[in-house]
Amino acid sequence: MNDLSGKSALITGAGNGIGRESAIRIATDGAAIMCADLDTTAAENTANIIIQQGGKAEALTLDVASEDAVKSAIQDTATAFGRLDVIFNNAGIGGGTDWQKTISVNLSGVYYGLHHGALYMAEHGGGAIINTSSIAGLVGVVGPAATKSVAEIGPGAGSYVAAKHGVVGLTRQYAVMFGKHGVRVNAIAPGYIETAMTENIRGIPESLEFLEALHPIGRLGLPEEIAAAAAFLASDDASFITGVTLPVDGGYTAR
Repeated sequence: MNDLSGKSALITGAGNGIGRESAIRIATDGAAIMCADLDTTAAENTANIIIQQGGKAEALTLDVASEDAVKSAIQDTATAFGRLDVIFNNAGIGGGTDWQKTISVNLSGVYYGLHHGALYMAEHGGGAIINTSSIAGLVGVVGPAATKSVAEIGPGAGSYVAAKHGVVGLTRQYAVMFGKHGVRVNAIAPGYIETAMTENIRGIPESLEFLEALHPIGRLGLPEEIAAAAAFLASDDASFITGVTLPVDGGYTAR
């Protein structure tokens, strides 16, 4: 277990999946958590789970596509807990038919938390920022989108890949710019994970088998496995790690 006692963290997309499990794990490691999500009830549910387990948490409604809202969330977290040590820019959506929406949430939303979080931390003793990228930020993704006919191809996969590659670039650049100010910046690149985002695919046996075969480990990942990586990167055990995008992908990108 990583020691995050006495620290606090802002986690976006904390209402479910990777965000919820990361909030619970980082709280278990000792940090106070601001559970931020567009879904207020989901954020509150995550905070209540942490509190029931003996941790400290609050909930916050947050649309990461709003720069002003993200700036306020950073300040609100620092005010609520007296400090801000960790930001996990995790909120995201699947690639849909709306290019601008995918970019605004998956790339701009990360940028707002990264930029304003780094500025805040640089002036308050440093900290750790973690961004959720994806295997789609490291390689062209082989998945259901790759099996479509030309007539079926829309902007979804392209916008998602563009955003997630952008997160990798932002992670590297901000690690370089803010390292001397005590701010570490890393990203996690999950493979296909058992979350709501993959629920429809997992409900079709042949699609699930196809996706599992893409991972040398032979299965999809669990949100708890991403949470473990986030907790490590948030901790002082990762004190000499910055600018890295860590694949947690069952070997997907090793092929």
